[in-house]
Amino acid sequence: MGVKKYKPTSPGRRRSSVNDFLEITDRRKKPEKSLLEPLRRTGGRNHHGKITSRFRGGGHKRMYRRIDFKRRRDNCPAEVVAVEYDPNRSCHIALIQYTDPNATKSYILAPAGLKAGDIVESGPTLEPKIGNTMPLKDIPVGMDVHNVEMIAGQGGKIARSAGGSARLVAREGDWAVLVLPSGEMRQIRVDCRATIGSLSNADHQNVRTGKAGRTRYRGRRPHVRGTAMNPVAHPLGGGEGRRAGGRHPCSPTGKLAKGGRTRKPRKVSNRRILRRRRSVRYGQVALARKT
Repeated sequence: MGVKKYKPTSPGRRRSSVNDFLEITDRRKKPEKSLLEPLRRTGGRNHHGKITSRFRGGGHKRMYRRIDFKRRRDNCPAEVVAVEYDPNRSCHIALIQYTDPNATKSYILAPAGLKAGDIVESGPTLEPKIGNTMPLKDIPVGMDVHNVEMIAGQGGKIARSAGGSARLVAREGDWAVLVLPSGEMRQIRVDCRATIGSLSNADHQNVRTGKAGRTRYRGRRPHVRGTAMNPVAHPLGGGEGRRAGGRHPCSPTGKLAKGGRTRKPRKVSNRRILRRRRSVRYGQVALARKT
């Protein structure tokens, strides 16, 4: 696991870096065909063909890998066949094969340190080793976990990106306390399941794109600033020279772009937050710096 740089044979090569993919078992191996689905893209357009999400379109074609986020096959060991690359997410995935008569195969999120030939299981009263999925009530306090459920049986929702993990810090009755990657501390039911370990490909954040073309491969079109447009195209456009815009940041239709709520209004979810991502103390420090 690491980042690789090439010789600066061009301006794009000079400033770019790539993942070395040392965790991948065999880069020439094709993904499991029975676990693939076609992934349809909209290019940011709705069913009328109108652009509702700007700066999207193009990109390389992908096939979606069906990931088992629930891990509900208890008392059935599975062997890791290969660790593979997934173009739809930042972390790597692992192909596992169960020991049942049908030799069922499945994809799971690959934690750091998992390699081909390892055995992973799911269920209560297991050994808390990397790759095993257990209820939070059976996981020792202080361990790092990923793919954490918010509702039992719904599948993992928390800590699913490259290098991500949440830490189990306490248990109180029917609730477990976790510190999430964002710094938020929240309560989750002890019946919810999580997988032991932190996710693979932690160096994903250190990769530099280097050139605009690599962003286009991902399906992202150029993002044009509103202040760089003409006044007929954007409320912030126009003016003599470079201007700050003269109003709060907004969309081409005039809708304010900052200060809105980003969380869904679910009172049950927000009620279990013990510490926010940005605490009151952080706001006081920021205010003190301004003054």
